[in-house]
Amino acid sequence: MAGAILAGAILAGALTDVGAGLRAGIGSGLRPAPVAGAALPAPRTAVEDGRTVVRLTPEERARIGLVSEVRRALPHRQELQAYGLVLDLARVTELTNAYASAKAQLQQARARAEVSGSASRRARNLGQYATTVQVETAEGTYQTDAAALAAAESQLRTLAATAQQEWGPVIGRAIVERAPAVTRLIERADFLMQVTLPPGEALSAAPEAAFAEVPPQSARVALRLVGPAPRTDPRIQGQSFYYLVSGEGGLLPGMSTLAFLPAERAVTGVLVPEDAVVHGQGGTWVYRAVGEGAYVRHPIRTDPPMSNDSYVVEGLSDGAEIVLRGGQALLSEEFKSQIRVSGDDDD
Repeated sequence: MAGAILAGAILAGALTDVGAGLRAGIGSGLRPAPVAGAALPAPRTAVEDGRTVVRLTPEERARIGLVSEVRRALPHRQELQAYGLVLDLARVTELTNAYASAKAQLQQARARAEVSGSASRRARNLGQYATTVQVETAEGTYQTDAAALAAAESQLRTLAATAQQEWGPVIGRAIVERAPAVTRLIERADFLMQVTLPPGEALSAAPEAAFAEVPPQSARVALRLVGPAPRTDPRIQGQSFYYLVSGEGGLLPGMSTLAFLPAERAVTGVLVPEDAVVHGQGGTWVYRAVGEGAYVRHPIRTDPPMSNDSYVVEGLSDGAEIVLRGGQALLSEEFKSQIRVSGDDDD
C-alpha cells in the first residue's frame, strides 16, 4: 500500500513539471517545429497564352550561368553547306619531280645540240680540207641531238599540260614553276582540299575564304581559295573548288568533312550561335526573354540557314533578347515541371 502511494506521488510530480515546462516555453515565445513540407517553393514554370514560361530569380540565373543578349534582325550572307575531301598529293609530288627531271634533260639535250651543231657547221666550212666522212659524221650527230632536243621539249610540254589538266591552272602552274605553294604541299605544311557543292547549288565565283569542320569536335578551320577544280567529286556531282588548309588544322589526306562557303544570297533574321540552341521533344529551340527573368522557347527549322558559323533564326522580332548560355537548364526546368504535373494527375 505504501509503495502504491509513493508511485502515485512521483507520477503527479512529473506531470506538474511537464506542465510548468510547457507554460514556460509558451511564455518565452517558443513555437512548435514546423511540419516538414509545409512551406513549398514557388513554381518556376507557368502556362501563359498557350506557352510555357520559365521564371528565375536573379540568384537562380546567376547559379546556372544564364547569359542573354539583345540581338537585331538583320540581313546575313547565307552559308552554303558543301562537302570537302582532303586530297592525296602523291601525284603532285610525282609530276613535280617528273617535270624537274624533264627540264634537266631538256637542258642537257639543248647543250648537246648546240655543240654538235657547231661541229657540223665547222665541218661544212672546212670545204676541201674536210673529208666526206667527217662532214657526214658531224651532220649525223647534230641531227641526232636535234631530235633528242625536240623530244625533250615535247616531254616538258606534255608534263606541263598534264599538270594543268589534272590539277587546274593554278596548281599546274605551281608545279611547272616549283612555286612555294606546291613546295608547301609536298612538305605537308598545307593540304589541298576539294570542296564540292551539292547538286542544284552553284556560285558564279568561288569565295576567297571558306571554312571546314574538323571531326570529331567539329571545330572550324579556315580555307584559302586556290581556284576552280578541273573535275568534280564523282560521289556528289556538283560544282567543285580547290582550297588550301593548314597542315596543323587536324585534317589529313583522305578525310571527308563538311565545308561552308558564303553564298551570294542573304537571309534576314537574328544570328544565334550554335551553343545557344537546345534540342528536346523532337524539336530544336532557342530561348528568348519575355520579361525580367521570364523565358520561353522559340522553334528553329530543322535546316535553318547559317551565316558565320551561327544559325539565322527567322520569326524573331528585331531586338529580341536571346539566351546565349543556360538554355539547357531552362529546358530541364520545363521537363521537371511536366513530370511534376504528370505525377499530380496520377495521384
